Amino acid sequence: MTPAKAIAALRALGDPAKAAEMHRYHKVDRPYLGVANPAIDALVKDWRAAVDLDQRLALARGLWKSNIHEGRIAAAKLLTQARIRPDDSGAWDLICEWVPSFDAWAIADHASIAGQKRLVADPTRLDTVETWTTSDHMWTRRAALVMTLPWTKQNNPKPEELAARDRILGWAAGYVTDHDWFIQKAVGWWLRDLSKHDPDRVRAFLGAHADQMKPFAVKEAGRKLSPL
Repeated sequence: MTPAKAIAALRALGDPAKAAEMHRYHKVDRPYLGVANPAIDALVKDWRAAVDLDQRLALARGLWKSNIHEGRIAAAKLLTQARIRPDDSGAWDLICEWVPSFDAWAIADHASIAGQKRLVADPTRLDTVETWTTSDHMWTRRAALVMTLPWTKQNNPKPEELAARDRILGWAAGYVTDHDWFIQKAVGWWLRDLSKHDPDRVRAFLGAHADQMKPFAVKEAGRKLSPL
């Protein structure tokens, strides 16, 4: 399997009417083929089974380089799994290469889900993610929160997981005066997911920072909080 063959397989499933609709919806000027996510999932499953890790990384790199919407989604899906053996550093490095080129939420979120798996596999990579929080590139700053969503989900976090949770909340606190819609949405999303498992931390965060956040982000953050 090569990037050219993979793109041809995606094109064969394309729908021009759906492609035009997707272009209007995502509002980013790149090629769209009009392929639904379940169809991309099925192709990626076959590709992953047919290639070794080095070939998969090369395939993902080529699909991303195509700049085709579905190609970039497929590239991210190729790297989305809990364990990559024998060494996942190539996958993590490739995801990090992609981050500065994020320019649309759907592609960024699929790549960030792949990044979440690599961060959970090696939490020391949070040191790299922390450098993104001061980037001039909004999508890079946003990725720091989307990729760290797994730290909102532990019901019985270990001390090191609590430390990471507080560290990331510190990043979110640094974002509250950034009123870009996507940044505020990411802060609200992170807090909303955390509220299901650690409502006291969310209440404390909102108590300290809600007056600096956009109202919609405060509402999103508190949507799952039960009244005291």
